[in-house]
Parts: sequence; C-alpha cells; structure tokens
Amino acid sequence: LSKKVQAIYLWWHKPVIDQELLQSLPNLKVIANSGVGMDHLDLKLVASFGVKMANARHAVSSSTADTGMALLLASARRLVEGYHVAISSGMEHCEADFLGVEVTGATLGIIGMGSIGYKIALRAKAFEMNILYHNRRRRKEQEEQAVGATYCEKIDNLLQQADFVMVVVSLTPQTRKLIGKREMELMKPTATLINISRGAVVDQEALVTALQTGVIRAAALDVTYPEPLPRDHALLKLKNVIITPHLGIKTDKATRMITEEAVENILAALNGLAMPNEVLPS
Repeated sequence: LSKKVQAIYLWWHKPVIDQELLQSLPNLKVIANSGVGMDHLDLKLVASFGVKMANARHAVSSSTADTGMALLLASARRLVEGYHVAISSGMEHCEADFLGVEVTGATLGIIGMGSIGYKIALRAKAFEMNILYHNRRRRKEQEEQAVGATYCEKIDNLLQQADFVMVVVSLTPQTRKLIGKREMELMKPTATLINISRGAVVDQEALVTALQTGVIRAAALDVTYPEPLPRDHALLKLKNVIITPHLGIKTDKATRMITEEAVENILAALNGLAMPNEVLPS
C-alpha cells in the first residue's frame, strides 16, 4: 500500500515519522498533527521530501486554556491536598491553618501569548486578575485592552511581578529549559509555576530544588519529561506540586474538533488548496 498513501494523520505522535518511513511513501503529500506542538517532528526533514505539514491549533486552544486555569485554581486552593484530607479515615475537622492563596486580584504572568495564551488571559480577566505577558511579538493594542494585559518585553520583569507564572510556549531549541534555576530565583517565594506547554521547557531538576527549598511556593504541571515520570522521581514525592497526565486537550469535544481540523487540512493539501493550518520549518 506504500504507493497509495498520500496523507498521514498523527495521533499522539504515532506513527513515528523518520527518514525510513518517508522514503517508503513516495506519494505522501501531507502530515496532519493532532495537536499544536510539532516538537516530535523533524520539520526540515519532512519538508525535504516535499511533504506539507499542519497542526490543529484552533481545536486545542480552548480545552488547553481550561486546563491551565484548572491547574492554577487547584494549586492556589490546595484542592488535591484538601481532597485527601476530606477522605482520610481520621478526618474530624480541617485545620484552621490549611490556607491557600487568593486568585482574585492576583497577578498572572503568561509566557507565550499565542491562541492558547490569549484564551487564558480571557479566563483570567473573569477572575479579576492583573495580567502580564511575554511573547516574541507584542499583541495589538486592542487585543491587549480587551483582556487588560500588559506586555513585558523582558521575561525577567514578568517573573519578578507575577503571583502565578503560566508557561504556554512551543518546545524549540530556544525554549528548552526556558525556566531554569535563574528564572525561578527571580520569582516571588509566594509564586506558583504552571506548565501546560512541554515538560522540557522547565528545568525539572531546578524545579525540584526550588520547591524543596522554598524558592517558589508551588508548581502545577500538565506536562513533564519523560511522560510519565519514573515512579521514584522526586517531583512525585512533593506536596506542593500537582501533576496531571497531559490532560490539556483531552475532552470529547476537542477530540472531535482536532479530527475535523486534520481532515480539513488533509483535503486542502490533496486538492492543491492552501491549508488553513500549514506549519513551515523555521
């Protein structure tokens, strides 16, 4: 069937796209990804075979933004810890000093203000949060005003001011370990780090140390490296971290929309039309 294959729909990074596969499919025209992140693909290699690529950035933006806000709220109000207290066999009352932190009126720093980051800002506005953002390119003034966001040209300014830092960038060589020891030390000791992008964007060893020593208050992670973490990993033993198994896009509606978006891109490519979500190698 190799000569008949004209399109590949990637679901959760499968099948693996390597040179051997590309060489075996001489009539392949397009690869559509079930998500926005393309770090699992060698974009230049794929392009060298004349194959177009597309992602599903529109389908995933709302569900991923919801996940980011859910993690922010859960960490702020210590929901996971509270759940275990509530169901414990010896539960008689909740300690008076079992305190979370206020979300309303707090400052949220968003690193990466693409479609997902902007939808997070829309949600944060409803919680009356002060919004800072850092991005490669500044948003239009009317877009900033719509969510009440202030642009920080330098990431350091955002880190120093934010009560919650949410990372929403693509994984590239430039963003690998973007948040490391230096960046965490710039953050407030009362701050929370939330990562819904890719695990490797955060230096996990530095994060463990920061959480253990009080450099930052807490972390909430929907992504790690690897996924899942080894069962003896230090992050799994800390009370001030919430880890979820990459739930960002996992809703029934988002799954349907991702598939529809992939089909739309594939059909466009096969019919010689412009793909709505074409991704070009940088």
